[in-house]
Amino acid sequence: MTVRKSAAKKGAVPVIDPYLPGSGNFGYRVSRYELALEYKVAINRLAGAATITAVTLAELKTFTLDLSDALSVARVTVNGKRPAQYRASAGKLHITLSDRLPAGAAMTVAVRYGGSPRPTRTLWGEVGFEELTEGVLVAGQPNGASSWFPCDDHPSAKASFRVQIATESPYFALANGRLLDRRARAGMTTWVYEQAEPTSTYLITLQIGVYGRHRMAKNGVEMFAVLPDRLRADFEHDFARQPQMMKLFTKLFGPYPLATGYTVVVTDDDLEIPLEAQGISIFGANHCDGRRGSERLIAHELAHQWFGNSVTAQRWRHIWLHEGFACYAEWLWSEHCGERTADEWARHYHHRLRHSAQNLVLADPGPRDMFDDRVYKRGALTLHALRGRLGDADFFALLRDWTDRYRHSSVVTDDFIGLAAQYTDESLRRLWSAWLYSPEVPELDAGP
Repeated sequence: MTVRKSAAKKGAVPVIDPYLPGSGNFGYRVSRYELALEYKVAINRLAGAATITAVTLAELKTFTLDLSDALSVARVTVNGKRPAQYRASAGKLHITLSDRLPAGAAMTVAVRYGGSPRPTRTLWGEVGFEELTEGVLVAGQPNGASSWFPCDDHPSAKASFRVQIATESPYFALANGRLLDRRARAGMTTWVYEQAEPTSTYLITLQIGVYGRHRMAKNGVEMFAVLPDRLRADFEHDFARQPQMMKLFTKLFGPYPLATGYTVVVTDDDLEIPLEAQGISIFGANHCDGRRGSERLIAHELAHQWFGNSVTAQRWRHIWLHEGFACYAEWLWSEHCGERTADEWARHYHHRLRHSAQNLVLADPGPRDMFDDRVYKRGALTLHALRGRLGDADFFALLRDWTDRYRHSSVVTDDFIGLAAQYTDESLRRLWSAWLYSPEVPELDAGP
């Protein structure tokens, strides 16, 4: 456990991840969330009931959940009983039990809450629940889940989810997983989704808009598109090669990690960047322009289903295990299409990085820089250097082993270093030291 430097002082609060010192909670592990929500689009009003199934990791008298201050709590029960006290403040729901729960005890926490949700302000801009011109999107990375439901909002805290969302009938509502039910009554439609695979809270999303849902060409994995009708013609052109992309990535990275398939959402609004969720990628209308101008981003977001969503960093300092791998997938797709090879992309970005600030340590970039483009490109360059050392056969065998061994799990950089060591008789110590732990960008062809 990592703690603040002042943790020795009386009353200091322990920290799960120093990159997000206010997120995450101690004393329990959640296995399942069940959300029953009603959302009125026109007035941005959310009413919710969350049932959280967990087990205690220590004897508990008090515990917390992450929850935005924009949402007020009306009722809390723990194992069917009202607690001695609960209060919401500073992004936390504090719960004090009447009786202590022993370590290893089952715990069911039910929370009724509501309000007008809004994004959470962070170092990286606003994240979480966001209103569109006509609808909603949730962009949860890295700590936006608490903007719309009470949770243990940290990437290593994975659970299954059931999301029931009722909204006005003209709107299409999408959440993660399999659509179990859809029923209309009195001008409202209720949608029920089940996400069985263990999923980090930031990867749970809600997308509401005037959308249609269309099945895309199947290539071993069910693929769907959810988007406004006005964008469908451009979408058919811009995303036409996505089934071939899926075929390539399943060959290189191993089986697609979800039983429920893959869905692409295109919002009716422009978005600055696309974003990933479990089994879903979200693009803006500006990424669907009829010119196939965002194909590298399409590859990047698809690759996150393996690298980031299924295999997830335990702490945000290890984010290169998400972004470096997804960025390298862009280069692999380009190479596969007969365009620039991965080596040509590597040399292009190596030249750029050598002429940029040499003050980023890839394995621990710091919270302010964890989404810096240098993390993406240097992470991809690290993989390219490793590919050069191992050769293609062993390198891609390593990637498939990585996604299989840590499927739906949490990892740290040392896990990848340890696994890579099994694919060569030579020491990789100098490679890791140069690429992961030194701020200077090394020569691309540096030897052992």
